[in-house]
This record gives sequence, C-alpha cells and structure tokens, in this order.
Amino acid sequence: MKKFLKILLFISILVIVGWFLVVRYGGGPTSESKHQLLIERIEAMGKLELVKYRFSDVLEHKNVTAYLPDASVLLIVKADAVGCIDLTKLASHDIEVIRDSVSIRLPAPEICYVKIDHEASKVYDTKMAFFREATLVDEAFKSAEREIYKEVRNSDILRQTKNNAIHVFRPLLEGLGFSKINLSFE
Repeated sequence: MKKFLKILLFISILVIVGWFLVVRYGGGPTSESKHQLLIERIEAMGKLELVKYRFSDVLEHKNVTAYLPDASVLLIVKADAVGCIDLTKLASHDIEVIRDSVSIRLPAPEICYVKIDHEASKVYDTKMAFFREATLVDEAFKSAEREIYKEVRNSDILRQTKNNAIHVFRPLLEGLGFSKINLSFE
C-alpha cells in the first residue's frame, strides 16, 4: 500500500510539473490562417473630407430574459464621423469665371461615414454574460453605432464642413490669381 501511494505521489508530481512547464513555456494552441484575397471592385473617389468628429459613448447594455439572470455589458465606445463634399457632383456649369472673379457652386456637404474605432473602444465590464458575452457585446456595439449616428445628424458637422470648405478653397483660388471669390452650396 505504501509503495502504491509513493507511485501515485510521484505521478501526481510529474503531472503538476508537466502542466506548469506547458503553461509557462508555451505548448498552447496556435492559429493559422490562409487567405485568398481578391479585388472585387475599384471605384473612383471624389469626396473631399473636410472635418472629423471624434465621439465617445459610455454604454451599459442589458439583455433581460425571464428565465436567466439579466446579463449586462459596459462599453466605452470611440467613433469617428467625417463630413465631406463630393466633388464628383461638381459640373462645369457650377463654375463661372469672369476675369479675376470666380463663382463656384459646391455640392451640399454630407456625412461621409460614421465608423466605430474598435481598437480604441473597450469592453469595460460584463455581468452574468457567461456564454452570451459575444452576442451581448455585438448588440451593444450596434446600439452604440445607431445612437452615435443619431447624434452626428443632430450635430453641426454639416455647418462645420461648409466652413472648412470655404477655408480650403478660398486660399487655393486666391493662389490661382482670383481676387473676387464667391463660394456657395447647393
């Protein structure tokens, strides 16, 4: 019986030492990816980005169910919104030149995109999420994106885009020799 306990103790020590070495020096799972990347489409771009707003949203998102405890996640979301003017909409009849004066009717400013910066965003805390964590975090990010887009539409980003367009085009046109410059928007 003593001999059996000694063997069992020896095997246990070997297992513990082996486990420690695997955890300490690697041996963990590795990942490998193979890609077949294809260019699907090439488009000409003419959008002049003129202003970028950076938003932060602290969001608590809950998933309430009748049969499980309420799961929640707390996110700190960073997002960028960019205002631009699409210069591909500019036509020759929108530009009028008479001697040293120029009038340009620029396209209306627009929101180019609203994009969450996942690298700068953080999952601060999760509670009772267990196996639902990925779904809960995904729902929270989608909710944050909707709310940020709503906030962008209510902001002054389009007015700021107009102002920045004037500050960009006026010196450019003055450098081309125009002394009387009239910039307007659709």
